Parts: sequence; C-alpha cells; structure tokens
Amino acid sequence: MTEAAEKKTPLYDEHVRCGARIIPFGGWMMPVQYTGIVDEHQAVRKNVGMFDISHMGQLIVDGTGARAWLNTMLTNNIDKLEVGQGQYTFLLNERGGIIDDLIAYRIGGEKFLLVVNASRTEEDLAWLERHNVGQVSNLPSEKDRKLETCATVSNRSANFGGVAIQGPKVVDLFVDLPGRNHIVDVELDGMPVSIARTGYTGEDGVEVFFRAQDAARFWNTVLDRGEKLGIKPCGLGARDTLRLEMCYPLNGSDLSPERNPIEAGLGFFVDLAKPNFTGRNILLRVKANGPPQKLAAFRMEGKGPPPRPHYSVFNNGERVGEVTSGTLSPSLNYGIGMAYIDAPLAKIGSKIDIEIRGQKFPAIIEKKPLYKKS
Repeated sequence: MTEAAEKKTPLYDEHVRCGARIIPFGGWMMPVQYTGIVDEHQAVRKNVGMFDISHMGQLIVDGTGARAWLNTMLTNNIDKLEVGQGQYTFLLNERGGIIDDLIAYRIGGEKFLLVVNASRTEEDLAWLERHNVGQVSNLPSEKDRKLETCATVSNRSANFGGVAIQGPKVVDLFVDLPGRNHIVDVELDGMPVSIARTGYTGEDGVEVFFRAQDAARFWNTVLDRGEKLGIKPCGLGARDTLRLEMCYPLNGSDLSPERNPIEAGLGFFVDLAKPNFTGRNILLRVKANGPPQKLAAFRMEGKGPPPRPHYSVFNNGERVGEVTSGTLSPSLNYGIGMAYIDAPLAKIGSKIDIEIRGQKFPAIIEKKPLYKKS
C-alpha cells in the first residue's frame, strides 16, 4: 500500500503538532514516537501516557438474539457478562485459527461493542455478516426462527475515535473510574465518552471512546489535565515494548489464522464448556493431544543484539522454532521476546539459541510475564 493510500485518524493533526514521527501501520498513518520510545515507555511505567487507538475498529452487534448468536462466534462466554462488563476473546476460523483477538463489551441487554484490530476490521465485519444466520433458535417455523436470531452488525469506526491512557497515575486523572474490565458512559467537559478499565501495557489504565468530532478537544483536555502528573503522548514503539514485557500478543505477529489460542497459551479465554462456537471441535482435539508448538517467552543471556521477528530458534544445533516478537526491554535492560517453539522445549528454564545475522546467541525460556512490578 502506498503512503498516499494510508488512512489518518481524527488525531493525526495533533500528532503532527506534537512533533511525532509518523509511519504507515496497518493501513494507517500512526505516531511511532514523540520524545523517544524509552522516554515514553518509562512515562507509562512510572506516571501516565496516552496512545491514539482510533485506528482500532469499533463494531456494534445488536438486535433480538444478538447475544446467543455472538456467543457462537466468539471463544469466551459472553453469557457471563453483565451490562457494562467486557472480556478478552477470539474470533476463529473453522480450523481454530485466530482471525482476530478483541474485547467484547456488553453495552445493553442485546447490544455489544467489539473493539477489534485495525488491520482486521473489514475482515471481521465480513466474517460476522457471512455467518449471521439462524443457528440458535428452537422455534418451529422458519419465519419465526429468522426473527428470533436477527442480529445486526454495523461498523461505527469512521465516526468514533479512541485513546488508551495508561499508567499508575491514571487514577489521578479521572474520578469514579469503573472497575477492571467494566465500561461506563460519562460526560467530560460536555463530551459524551465511554470509559473502559482495560489496556495493553500491564499498568492500570483506561481506554476511552468518543465521537470523532471531539477527538482533538478530548486529546488536549487530557494532556492539560495530566501535565502536573507527567503525562506524555506515546507512540507505537512504546506500546510494543510495554506489551512485550507483559507477554501480551500482537495480532499478525504472535497470533494469526494459522495459530490457535491453545498454541498461544491463551486457553483461559476459550470456554470449551460452551456447546457451540466456531473452531470448538478443533480446539478440543488440540487440548486433548497437546499442541506441537507453544508460544514461549524468553530473555537473552549476556550481551548481544536484540531479537527480532522471524529469527530462527535453535536447540543443540537443531531448528526448533521462530521468534514472533522481540525487542530490547527498557525496564529490564536486556533482550526479550516470544517465539513458537516445539512443545517439549517450551518449558521454563529451557536453554535455546537465537540466530541473529548468522550468529547464535544464548537465551532462556522464562515464565510470563517477563516484567513483574516490584
């Protein structure tokens, strides 16, 4: 895709004004850093930082039977959600592969907000629309069955923006924050916003969704309010180092349609007790037999260049896997990463080698998360 074809979020002009370095990412022009990746990373770990997440997709699922139907499409059990709660979950293909990882919020009795990955928004929408057929009704007639299972799936992304505000001082920015994994609708300086107590950094924080027309005003209001707290605008670079220290997966790198949640070590977000969802039978077999490879976290031992995606993983000279994510950790000051590794070797304490530019460097499998708050 050429740069001219890249989309811009409603906060693009604010990023330029703040001096951000802009790069193409997932079809969007996004800030990769402002003052520097390490500086922004430490702001989130110690104070508070704000990220533009307006490129993320926002889908609404609504209508009679929406809850029952959506529960056949996602791996986690949305029947367990009260109105105002959210959960991390997966949209799978028939092979059990991960189309997308997302957060589903129940914002009404039969109404849900799905916050999906930017590069997967159109694919997710098409997949849901294609599978929006009557499968959950016991009503006798075909006419009644269609009425019972009617759900509408709409894409509100173009009309809404969002930010993630993350860090231990986020509690000083807002009053009456919702509980963890809850979402509330409030008004801030006359702007209607939805505040969700979720995030991708391992710190306390919120993700806030607002009308696109309010984006610049909301952004600057938060920066003004947070100035005394040391708030910093943050880019994709710090987002990646923060999430990788916590071993949070990145769709398209650690997760893909060729990998399933069991392999990725994310079976906690799959409710196999549910009788029916796409990919369930495959995941039952994977769980029973064990996956051939697992997504393991590792740290580099000694000095050396940081690991990067697609570097080969070796054990005793034999190739046993491939790095999916890697970086130099600003908090830990050594190279860290995640890799799919042959299951027998993906155990905590296993010694591996990462091949970097033709040379092998030693590493060790670690327990997740790699970064633990003192």
